[in-house]
Amino acid sequence: MATTGRWPLGVAITSWRYLWRTTPLHRDEAEGSLERDSPPSLPGELQRSELQLPERGTGPLFHRRYRVRIRDSDLSADELVQRVAAEPDSVAPSEFATFNKLSGPAGTMRVNDEYVVRMASPWDGPVRVAKRDLSMFRLVTLEGHLESGQIEFRAYEENGLVVFEIESWARSKDRLTDLLYDRLRMSKEVQLHMWISTLERIVKLAGGRMSGGIEIHTRRIEASALDE
Repeated sequence: MATTGRWPLGVAITSWRYLWRTTPLHRDEAEGSLERDSPPSLPGELQRSELQLPERGTGPLFHRRYRVRIRDSDLSADELVQRVAAEPDSVAPSEFATFNKLSGPAGTMRVNDEYVVRMASPWDGPVRVAKRDLSMFRLVTLEGHLESGQIEFRAYEENGLVVFEIESWARSKDRLTDLLYDRLRMSKEVQLHMWISTLERIVKLAGGRMSGGIEIHTRRIEASALDE
């Protein structure tokens, strides 16, 4: 009930911020390939129950990477990932989405821990931790999520800057979701806004300054190639 009550205000604030965003965005989209853009393999220790993988999805597979470079960060790349992994909700755009932990100890992240992303809309996004190390963590979608796939958060240091990336490999879970995401592009732009907002908060968490805006690279593999 509390989540439902947030929908109107959350959607209104999100729409306003989307329209008036001043962060420079560098976007490109190109045709992808199975060799280059397929999701990474899943580790053996991952629990396989209730996974919602791309082969269960509908429509094209989108391989997307969001990247921000941080100047004068107070945290190293590993320290930044550790802070985000300890409390993912600390960098979520709270007016629109929140991360709630369902299983596993608070303040840390381990393989097979589970979360749900509660949205200011009529859906939630349950996920399970598929991989975790010092510089990254990866989540896999569970039954009921709008998407079927994986998403990875990682950081590294390059030319004196901390680089933070969010990379996803996913298809829509069904035809209606595919219509909203790929055909009408509504969900696609909402997702874009969500992860850009997350990266802006990660820059703030690092105590640094964004360098050069945010890059969004998209590679698309048609459903015909996936279903052969």
